[in-house]
Amino acid sequence: MRLQLTQVSARHPAARPGAAHALRDVDLQIADGEQLAVIGPSGAGKTTLMQVLACALPPAAGEYTLGDDAPWRLSNRDLHRLRGQLFLAPQVPPLPPRQRVVTSVLAGRLPTMGLLSSLRSLFYPADIPAAYEALARFDLEDKLFERVDRLSGGERQRVGLARALLSPARLWLVDEPLSSLDPARARQALATLGDCARARGITLVTSLHQVDAALAQFPRIVGLRDGAIAFDLPTVEVTQTRLEALYEQHEGELRGEPPATAAAGPMAVPAPVVMHCR
Repeated sequence: MRLQLTQVSARHPAARPGAAHALRDVDLQIADGEQLAVIGPSGAGKTTLMQVLACALPPAAGEYTLGDDAPWRLSNRDLHRLRGQLFLAPQVPPLPPRQRVVTSVLAGRLPTMGLLSSLRSLFYPADIPAAYEALARFDLEDKLFERVDRLSGGERQRVGLARALLSPARLWLVDEPLSSLDPARARQALATLGDCARARGITLVTSLHQVDAALAQFPRIVGLRDGAIAFDLPTVEVTQTRLEALYEQHEGELRGEPPATAAAGPMAVPAPVVMHCR
């Protein structure tokens, strides 16, 4: 699926009316089947960008096209249809705590299911082998019938990613998928997403705090800072000098330290989660 942003500006999803834009005059083109990582310091606008790409947040200015469609010019029915072709995996997956893992994973197929089939699947999972196979790609097959609230944070993140493998989406948008994973699990998760997306011709856009993981797994890197694109380059051209400039005054994040949690203003408020696999 092709994406194009032309001079797009947008406010953070949790920002107050009239607040400054979290994205400013962003121009970005992504080809069908391409894979790229978006990096940048905390507060750079990465989550806002992902929400815009997912058709969950309308631009305050500029134009966004997805394939041949301008999402916010469509009727509600056509916009809903278009969203069924997208899969957004937020940093904290919205998994019902008392639900079984198998049901949560199979929910990735909901856009292709009718109402009765969707309701039936809550009680009688329709394709347990498919859920098992998806979980196995993330070493979670032994959690198939566990309840979600008995999983660790990292296991929940991987369950959220396993849903993507069963989704009919042509675009995967993965927002900070590694925050609760150790380095080995992080490499495995990114490699699995990349391999599966490549095999199916799916466009994959991932926002990451882990710069080393982004450089190791993605052929294209977009550096975002203060809501604007600082660079958009093949990975081989992303030098240490460029990274140091991108993370100026955020050197700890460049070294892999977690971002500070004391950010001021609306950016510190959790954004509402929209999961388009429903």
